[in-house]
Amino acid sequence: MRRASLWAQGLLGSRKTQRSPAARETAVLGMLEHLGAVQLDTISVLARSHELVAYARLGAIGRDAVEAAYWNGDSAFEYWSHAACILPMSEWPWFAFRRRHYARKGERWHGVPRKQLTGILDRLRSEGPLTTGELGGAKKSGEWWDWSDAKIGIEWLLDIGEVVVSRRVGWRRVYDLPERVVPGDALYDADDDECLRRLVQLGGHSVGVGTASDIADIHRLGITQALAHIDDTDLVEVSVRGWDQRAWASREALDWLGTSSRERSRTTLLSPFDSLVWNRDRMERLFGMPHRIEAYTPAAKRVHGYFAMPVLHSGRLIARVDPAREKGALIAKRVTFETTRTGAPVSGAIEGTARALREAATWVGAESVRIEQVVPAAHRARLVAQLSP
Repeated sequence: MRRASLWAQGLLGSRKTQRSPAARETAVLGMLEHLGAVQLDTISVLARSHELVAYARLGAIGRDAVEAAYWNGDSAFEYWSHAACILPMSEWPWFAFRRRHYARKGERWHGVPRKQLTGILDRLRSEGPLTTGELGGAKKSGEWWDWSDAKIGIEWLLDIGEVVVSRRVGWRRVYDLPERVVPGDALYDADDDECLRRLVQLGGHSVGVGTASDIADIHRLGITQALAHIDDTDLVEVSVRGWDQRAWASREALDWLGTSSRERSRTTLLSPFDSLVWNRDRMERLFGMPHRIEAYTPAAKRVHGYFAMPVLHSGRLIARVDPAREKGALIAKRVTFETTRTGAPVSGAIEGTARALREAATWVGAESVRIEQVVPAAHRARLVAQLSP
């Protein structure tokens, strides 16, 4: 099931380098369509997570191409899926159930300044796309949570579908009206059953093979919602050896499993926000690696590091790297190898980690790789030797 999941996530097979900007942008958009959702996050170490997701699948394609594809204004939009995500524009109708949910609820965590909403919409109609800064500023004070009324209002309108974000300038969202951005054939709201059926199906295609919980987690649906609609999708119920829960597979994944394909997996660093490892229970079930994001853990209590990135090699997760950048170098502040019962790194872990670090350094324009802490420490010299020219 591990290989089927890697295939469904676009992490198997070699990738040809795309030469022209248009070809690179097309490759990124194809990846987005295949995955269905790419998570956004403010943390930037080697790069922001949405860039790392494309890099993991397409190689050192160029960060400009990734940004141009995501924010071209026509092909994708931002909305709440697994979390805040970039989604293919064609999926706009299927998130209507969530837009209606927010509208019925009346607010999220901020009270909505309703007197300002009409004025915000009027400005968008008359002035065109605007950032929060252009609408009046994002914050009342220096505290990250202390949003201005303009910020609360525009984000509420985004929640309920009265505005859409399909572009960013730098890291600033650009808000516009859906009728100016969403293509006519996608500019409608599907009913709740249609939405849930479609999102369950998309979740099944994203995992390849998974339990109802795995499938529901892709777009953060309830397990009950997934089970209520799964029989109306094209997913096929299957039995998975060693799993004590019911499971379903996409027909494409089953067809692929039925071939003799031996596509090799990418060797790469994975963002901890990568959709392959979103679901920590599933991650441990498939790869045997318990993992959590420690960026929000006090430094003294971190085990693997602030932004520990799993290393994928030969279809397995073989190590974790906590990276940083400094004066032309990629720094591995901590490398933690997955080990066998004897305490030795699993087969290929040192070579695979060195390869992943070299490629990542090339991608971010670092001239060298510096290794700091290695666990187990006895294998530091061998890793350093693998990185030598």
